[in-house]
Amino acid sequence: MKYLDEFRNPELAQRLFDEIRGVTTRPWAIMEVCGGQTHSIIRNGIDQLLPAEIELIHGPGCPVCVTPLELIDKALVIASQPNVIFCSFGDMLRVPGSSKDLFRVKSEGNDVRIVYSPLDAVKLAQANPTREVVFFGIGFETTAPANAMAVHQAQQLGLRNFSMLVSHVLVPPAITAILESPANRVQAFLAAGHVCSVMGTWAYEPLVERYRVPIVVTGFEPLDVLEGIRRTVLQLERGEAQLENAYTRAVNRAGNLPAQQMLADIFEVTDRGWRGIGVIPNSGWRLRAAYRDFDAETRFAVQNIHTEESALCHSGEVLRGLLKPNQCPAFGKACTPRTPLGATMVSSEGACAAYYQYGRFVQREDSAVYA
Repeated sequence: MKYLDEFRNPELAQRLFDEIRGVTTRPWAIMEVCGGQTHSIIRNGIDQLLPAEIELIHGPGCPVCVTPLELIDKALVIASQPNVIFCSFGDMLRVPGSSKDLFRVKSEGNDVRIVYSPLDAVKLAQANPTREVVFFGIGFETTAPANAMAVHQAQQLGLRNFSMLVSHVLVPPAITAILESPANRVQAFLAAGHVCSVMGTWAYEPLVERYRVPIVVTGFEPLDVLEGIRRTVLQLERGEAQLENAYTRAVNRAGNLPAQQMLADIFEVTDRGWRGIGVIPNSGWRLRAAYRDFDAETRFAVQNIHTEESALCHSGEVLRGLLKPNQCPAFGKACTPRTPLGATMVSSEGACAAYYQYGRFVQREDSAVYA
């Protein structure tokens, strides 16, 4: 719809809310699978303005949050090596490992650097040929093409001192795991527009057909999210299950074919552990055999690190949509942005961080949303 380009239009927002209220006749549970959408929902109070029958469930859509604890601990071990320059995006530095975080490793005198692109790490490897440069490559399909390009470029340049600690995860297998969980309550999904801008929408078609759930691809502005909810509720009320693209200004069915080709050249599908969820089959990428020399896990022999989550942190239930952040006993008490127990309180896309930042310390009592 053309009006979605007008992001700040109260009249149009009111129309969307009115239509959603007008068609809603029963309770529905809808999951947004994107941390950016979660923050937009909480920041703008969208969940509080919807009919009480509509529950928005915050899914595992934050790449920092789902990075397994053992990967964080592997990063800490590698970053502590004396000849290593460890590179990461900034939001990973405060994610707690078993005993500390990357900021603590940096404060202990190790060379941990924030970069804005994996290609920055490649340049550091060129400029420091006597040191090992490691990039922490995490994220969904959105960030994976740039990381694949970094490995491709390092090979083309003949760099032997560059490697990547890879923790890439894929959205469709996560949706499958949620739908097949005995505890699942999700009846429809809002899919992340930026992921689909890379991968297209075709991978979601089998999910709609097999599980008979509506999936609506949408963006991140308040009107984007509202339009996605409107389309989802209309499908649910009609008893339909279709894949809809409500983000046509950025997404098409095929996606970005050159990016997909780069991903296929560098990575292969593998089972991946998700923090708070466990191992999901075929839900991630690892480097292909031809690029295994760039695998930091192998280079630094950290494959056998195993960890256990804090018993106080319930971020796993939050990521699975079983708890709202303010239903965790530690939320806002033992767990705050200054003293985080889990990644969901640290990341700029984490649900716990959103609830804390926007003052959601108590549950609503007048809505099924927090029942």
